[in-house]
Amino acid sequence: MYKLGIDLGGTNIVAGVVDKHYKIIGTAKCKTNTPRPAEEIVDDIASMALEAIKNAEIDISEIDGCGIGCPGSIDHENNAVSYSNNLDFHDLPLAAMMKERTGLDFYLENDANAAAYGEYIAGAGKGTKNFIAITLGTGVGGGIIIDGKIYSGSNGAGGELGHTVIQMSGPPCTCGRFGCWETYASATALVRQTKQAMMRYKNSRMWEICKGDINNATGITAFKAKRLGDRVGSMVVDEYIKYVAVGIANVLDTFQPDMICIGGGISREGEYLTDPLNEYVEGENYARNMKFKTVIKTADLGNDAGIIGAAYLCNLDK
Repeated sequence: MYKLGIDLGGTNIVAGVVDKHYKIIGTAKCKTNTPRPAEEIVDDIASMALEAIKNAEIDISEIDGCGIGCPGSIDHENNAVSYSNNLDFHDLPLAAMMKERTGLDFYLENDANAAAYGEYIAGAGKGTKNFIAITLGTGVGGGIIIDGKIYSGSNGAGGELGHTVIQMSGPPCTCGRFGCWETYASATALVRQTKQAMMRYKNSRMWEICKGDINNATGITAFKAKRLGDRVGSMVVDEYIKYVAVGIANVLDTFQPDMICIGGGISREGEYLTDPLNEYVEGENYARNMKFKTVIKTADLGNDAGIIGAAYLCNLDK
């Protein structure tokens, strides 16, 4: 038997069939094309689900578990999406709508939680008991696993770690607060910091990396410059990692998990990210004198984590 996982995002809808070894054997993908009516988006989710099953070359009867990782807050009692600002979903009975279109029963979970669960069962967090995944992307996502269960709070909106404030007088966040962790530590924030440094230092090799066009700056531009020995690139990276570390230290002091896993495109920088991050966090850890140390490492599964985690949400009821 196989399971079906769907990673629903503001940019793409990706469906995958997953086998018992957590290997994805068939996929389908399309653009989310927001904004548009929820009914149309759900039509495409259902189409991708059925296409992924077809591409896996199995029959729909061989699917014994389905899940969707969706941005926003999830009403687990009613298997609905309470609110998703990225998709403009309001009290959407997504599971029931998918049942109508596919005949399959779906579990729903926040997308960051689903990705965290994927890493927990099949990736970096395998073998841990208490595990937290942080994603450095457009924002800063968080997924919390406690005693093998996803923690999402009493209202399904828990775990929004990127919206903890690290600077009260900081820049405005899309959530309405000021100085949220994600306004400093997201990939979006790093691009902004990179561009600001480029405007200030015209001799930085970051201009060379961007081929003279500041609009070509990405989340890895400063890292590339640092590896080339560029002083300005090093300055940007070092400052950015401090911002990441402040939030990680807060998460660490709140939960003291077995492991904190960092995902997103920036995590591919590997030791250039984790070595200085571990050094900084160690000095900030309230429990630094205790024998047990939380492991901080990069994610293993990349974009597959959301599909695998969503596919196996059914196991959380067992």
